[in-house]
Amino acid sequence: MATYKTIADLGALDGKRVLIRADLNVPMGDNEAGERVVTDDTRIRSVAPTILHLMDKGAQVIVMSHFGRPKGQVVPEMSLEQVAQPLANTLKKPLVFVNDCAGDAVSETLDALEDGTVLLLENLRFHPGEESNDPDFAAALAANADYFVNEAFSCSHRAHASNEGITHLIPSAAGLSLEKELVALENALGKPVHPVCAVVGGAKVSSKLDVLTNLVEKVDHLIIGGGMANTFLAAQGVDVGASLCEHDLADTARAILSKAEAQGCTVHLPTDLVVAKEFKAHAACRTIGLNDVAADEMILDVGPASVVALAEMLKDCKTLIWNGPMGAFEIAPFDAATVALAKAAGALTAAGSLVSVAGGGDTVAALNHAGVADQFSHISTAGGAFLEWMEGKELPGVKALEK
Repeated sequence: MATYKTIADLGALDGKRVLIRADLNVPMGDNEAGERVVTDDTRIRSVAPTILHLMDKGAQVIVMSHFGRPKGQVVPEMSLEQVAQPLANTLKKPLVFVNDCAGDAVSETLDALEDGTVLLLENLRFHPGEESNDPDFAAALAANADYFVNEAFSCSHRAHASNEGITHLIPSAAGLSLEKELVALENALGKPVHPVCAVVGGAKVSSKLDVLTNLVEKVDHLIIGGGMANTFLAAQGVDVGASLCEHDLADTARAILSKAEAQGCTVHLPTDLVVAKEFKAHAACRTIGLNDVAADEMILDVGPASVVALAEMLKDCKTLIWNGPMGAFEIAPFDAATVALAKAAGALTAAGSLVSVAGGGDTVAALNHAGVADQFSHISTAGGAFLEWMEGKELPGVKALEK
């Protein structure tokens, strides 16, 4: 089990400059007055405790992040200035924004900064050296700080100047949120308490091949839902009608099932289905057996009998990892299986019998929709990083913080 450097390892911080890599790439939208506003401040709220903790220790805090994909060019509508006020409001601290992330503009602003004021830097990705992990750009970032703290797990699957290159230049550590994330992930897949169950849903098997291949070696039960389940059912000879299905991956699906059997992993596929002829809210639908899908029908959710059986199986598990919905949860009534299974997992977690870790954009949305997000042991807002962790891949931004 790897151990990681934390803020406590940095020592005394009074009077020191600490550069935090946050992920402030938050969703934006227009309010009724036509003003651009943050529509989900989850990532802002997640980094706030670390900023405030460092300030309490007497540190001068500098926050850096990316926003959008400007690809090394200055794109005004992707400026982090639009996030400055929401961040200041969350922190309830004075905050100054500077229109660069390295160089004289930053150093001069820092020198003039009043005590207790946070500095927010401009979009890192306005510089091509960020994503190419250019050593000179990493050195320019490090020049204005004594220490570096990573609070962007969602970006840690990429080796960029702001999360990997900089760690070679100044003492570095995981922030409070990242530390919590790493502990949760280790408990879920690194050194979990068995039996372990994984729920993997989503549209396509092709997008999660590495996840499935890795998980069948690590977990005792694998629940496959969403459009992915259709591919596995079709591979076993089930006629899935007009359903979303990757028929060309039938051999791959069968190979995964064979590997799971060899590893002692039980794969759970639906035994009953909810189908409809239209993909729209409140479309006419019916619950059927596996062999009753009509040619013009689509499988849009797992059936209730399957959910009852899965919820019963979960009672015997000690650890759960969840990525992806069971069905087309965005529209009723095809959210039923996702909601029911999520509520079962949430109740078991609240009762203390299950450690539950979930991640991925659709997953977070689904658990919020089910009203059980606060019952899970840990929910990761990371997308690609969470998936790559489930794939068993090394995350450069995390690896750089190992003791």
